[in-house]
Amino acid sequence: MQIANDYDRDVFNGDLGVIGRIDVEEGELTVSFDGRDVVYGFGELDELVLAYATTIHKSQGSEYPAVVIPLVTQHYAMLARNLLYTGVTRGRKLVVLVGQKKALAIAVRNQGGRRRWSKLREWLAGSFA
Repeated sequence: MQIANDYDRDVFNGDLGVIGRIDVEEGELTVSFDGRDVVYGFGELDELVLAYATTIHKSQGSEYPAVVIPLVTQHYAMLARNLLYTGVTRGRKLVVLVGQKKALAIAVRNQGGRRRWSKLREWLAGSFA
């Protein structure tokens, strides 16, 4: 998974690829993103991470053939309707919820109505003064 936008290579945060070739002599690794090969020097590999599994946050804006979402009450802080919605809408063909019915009920009821303290209003007001 690409973890930073790279406009020169036309790959973006969250894009998933498959390693196609490692050239030790040249110090390069080739990753195929939707059939398009992108070459990375060994010194640039910090832009990539393994993605056997990923978070809902990192998956935003992407779709996958199948999604498995664990729902357990031990992760109470993460049980919110908006996160559940985002996770469920990532799956193209299959979405599997694994866990407790109680956790699902909590997530569906929790609208996440926490107030955000971003100071956006103050910053905008200051930029037009």
